[in-house]
Amino acid sequence: MAVYAIGDIQGCYDPFRRLLDKIGFDPQEDRLWLTGDLVNRGPKSLKTLRFVKSLGNAAITVLGNHDLHLLALGNEARYSATHFDSLWKVLNADDCTEILDWLRHRPLAHYSKKLNTLMVHAGIPPQWSVRKTLRRAAEIEGVLSGDKYFGLLKHMYGDRPRRWSGDLKGYARQRFIINAFTRTRMIYADGRLNFTHNGPPDKARKGLLPWFDARNPAWAGTRIVFGHWAALGLVVEPQLVCVDSGCVWGRALTAVKLTKKARVTQVFCE
Repeated sequence: MAVYAIGDIQGCYDPFRRLLDKIGFDPQEDRLWLTGDLVNRGPKSLKTLRFVKSLGNAAITVLGNHDLHLLALGNEARYSATHFDSLWKVLNADDCTEILDWLRHRPLAHYSKKLNTLMVHAGIPPQWSVRKTLRRAAEIEGVLSGDKYFGLLKHMYGDRPRRWSGDLKGYARQRFIINAFTRTRMIYADGRLNFTHNGPPDKARKGLLPWFDARNPAWAGTRIVFGHWAALGLVVEPQLVCVDSGCVWGRALTAVKLTKKARVTQVFCE
């Protein structure tokens, strides 16, 4: 069985299908790890959602910030929408309720002990071990898949708190967890999250560093797979794999085969 990690699709359905053809993906034998942001900006969000949903257990996708935004719009927890037009077809589809119900049952983090690999959409605070990462993800997953998800979707927007504390409670705690998993790129040396810089790491102002360059992070020793950061681009290292290669910006969609020596396959995007 082959396991492939694929970066942010963002409604780019046609390149996605070309990439699957290029790697010879067989849903009966292989598995896809999708880093989230299945939707928005690209032209075919609805088609992408329907296809990934149809793959069943052959595809594992974690939630990204755009996926959560779609859930908020679909449940009227957010009225002012950014890039609303690209999600209009999803929100008006006959199967919208079924799709959104499926989407809110997706995880925020996924771990394979066999591969010693952890996947999130954006980042992980340096204070969290793999075990704590999965526990924090489970907190949000439990609410999203339950009866009280509307309140979470309504209150998840905002940049504060920026520093993790086990004493955080309620929506403040949930907001930090969601932001950590779905919005993190840069952090301060003391672990605070930064949400203003979205360019390449070397263009950040003094005092900021990429979340994965934190000193002695608790998750060290585990390979991390993530997306979200098109300006960072493709990174394939023994303990770090970024697969957001900017397809929606006209660059490439990438699949990384998660073998001991990772193998990269790409298709170029218009």
